[in-house]
Amino acid sequence: MELTLTSLSPLAYGALNCRKNFAMASPRMRIKQGRSELPNLTITSKIDELQVTERRSANYHPSIWDPKFIESLSTPYTNEGYSNRLEDLKEEAKRVIKDARDTSSRLELIDSMQRLGVAYHLEEEIKEAIDLVHLDDTTTDDLSTTALRFRLLRQHGYPVSSEVFDQFRSKDGRFRDGISQDIAGLLSLYEASHLGLEGEDDLEEARRFSTIHLKSLVGNLESDLADQVQQSLEVPLHWRMPRLEARTSSISTKEGVEGANEVVDGLGFKEKLSFSRDRLVENYLWSMGIAPEPHFSKCRIGLTKFICILTAIDDMYDIYGSPDELRRFTDAVNRWDTGALVDLPDYMKICYLAMYNFANEMAYDALRDHDLYILPYLKSQWLNLCTSYSMEAQWFYNGYKPSIDEYLSNAWTSVGGPAAMAEIARGDVAKSIQCYMSEERISEEQARDQVEKLIGYSWKKLNEASTDSSLPKSMINSSLNMARSAQCIFQFGDGIGTSIGVTKDRLTSFIIKPIWIEPSTKPYLDGMKMSNRR
Repeated sequence: MELTLTSLSPLAYGALNCRKNFAMASPRMRIKQGRSELPNLTITSKIDELQVTERRSANYHPSIWDPKFIESLSTPYTNEGYSNRLEDLKEEAKRVIKDARDTSSRLELIDSMQRLGVAYHLEEEIKEAIDLVHLDDTTTDDLSTTALRFRLLRQHGYPVSSEVFDQFRSKDGRFRDGISQDIAGLLSLYEASHLGLEGEDDLEEARRFSTIHLKSLVGNLESDLADQVQQSLEVPLHWRMPRLEARTSSISTKEGVEGANEVVDGLGFKEKLSFSRDRLVENYLWSMGIAPEPHFSKCRIGLTKFICILTAIDDMYDIYGSPDELRRFTDAVNRWDTGALVDLPDYMKICYLAMYNFANEMAYDALRDHDLYILPYLKSQWLNLCTSYSMEAQWFYNGYKPSIDEYLSNAWTSVGGPAAMAEIARGDVAKSIQCYMSEERISEEQARDQVEKLIGYSWKKLNEASTDSSLPKSMINSSLNMARSAQCIFQFGDGIGTSIGVTKDRLTSFIIKPIWIEPSTKPYLDGMKMSNRR
């Protein structure tokens, strides 16, 4: 099934049945600081006489990206020579995979291709190789190979038991001290432990064991290896946004940003919604994380438009709208009728029509291309989202601090437009860590630990749901990638609202200064061949 925005949208709202357990954002994503003093709102009862003496402001900085600069970006990949070179490299890589002589070589090649972001070129060859790996159940005393085999088989949907690690345990069930100095093995075990399912306590022990020893050894490692270990300890590979690690660019990246700019510019948000975040390029990064392969370019443009609309509505509920205005907007979404526009102020009319037209366009495309009528589902999910936003707005205006259960019950939906540290400073409702701190009367560090456990638990649910799902693999991957992208963008704070720091660096390395493919990559392929012969 081709991955399009139409086919992806139902999945985006929980098709993997993780609805009640979705708490995927990084703990830093929901950290809030002290509540700021807020301006008073004076609201009359009649719509025509509505006056808001002063509105809250998030003080978002303007976009740091000049559209003319983005348009000026060039890529050498449009040259015919690169197209021919690409085909040569694909054929050579296919031969390298087929010529792999043993399980260890096959595993290393598959892992390398996935990390480089080029596995989609070699799907058939990788499928054949992973089939051979699955059929070869020969045990090995090499922890790194055993853990890599476990991780890749689980990732590709093959049944494999966590009991494969029992050979590295002593009689008392604990991991043997002899592997505590095996850096490669510990790192591979750590990465594999994040493919665990609910109830697999042995993998939790593997994660704890590997984490403790990696932290104790990282200070004595060479810089490159130390950086790799530190990166994994912060965000394990299974939780990491695809493609970003490889820092490879392509024709579709530049063309995608340009296409998204043209589509989103037509919304008129920049001119009409000054309170909202103008973050086209940052939103495109998010869509790249969800559907990174070049042939999903149309899907990425549609996703970017969706995220821009979502961001505007999120900012409207979080920042700009008065309680009465927000109630009327939520009612209008429930009615799903352009006649409801008469009850809305002008800025809300813009938001409403953008959402309404986008949903109807998607429904039309689905009916035309796939004979599916999805409008009722889209309406329902937009209403769920706005109702969730409305609940958080009510909590804020009423000064109510929800319990952690109340917050998570509501946040599985509202996390679609997640907030970050700056939000309490501008007056947003308390998030998960603050809920834990208030409810349990514990420190921020203790609350952070609890949220970390929630994230790990939620990933187990996602792992289980993706394993049992009958949906196409591309849709499953995109659903998981939503969580990965959120982790990436909000890892060090609000990467959308404040995009000057890490987000800018990542976009610069990914779009503006990527690692270009050299005209000849023969030495690299020769190196892979040599690895196979060892």
